Amino acid sequence: MPLSEHEQQLLAQLEKQLHDDDPRFASTMHTEAVRGRGSMRNVVLGVVIAVVGLGVLLAGVATHLIIVGVLGFIVMAAGAYVATVRGRATPGKGAANPGGPGNGPSGRGPSGPRKSSTFLQNLEEKWDKRNQGER
Repeated sequence: MPLSEHEQQLLAQLEKQLHDDDPRFASTMHTEAVRGRGSMRNVVLGVVIAVVGLGVLLAGVATHLIIVGVLGFIVMAAGAYVATVRGRATPGKGAANPGGPGNGPSGRGPSGPRKSSTFLQNLEEKWDKRNQGER
């Protein structure tokens, strides 16, 4: 079900506040969505590796060589791992911090937690208004 215009505006506002409050987390979430193409490649590669492993496993069963069957199983497991693992973030995008190393809550200064609490307070106020309007 598509979002209404009002819900789309609220979502856009939430995204903007997220980028303002925690740009590092927002960029991390953005790179997760962009990495979808890389994960498709991993799935295809993993399936190919798993099929090869299945072939080696069946060859081991057919020749009654346990070591070949075990090796085929290990290759199949590796293929499943490759197919399900997520792609890694590029070091340039996620690691670039304007605050430099040690950029945690202490590196953000006193304004960091205050912005977050203001964001949560806005959400709570909107939730209360919505619930009061429906009753």
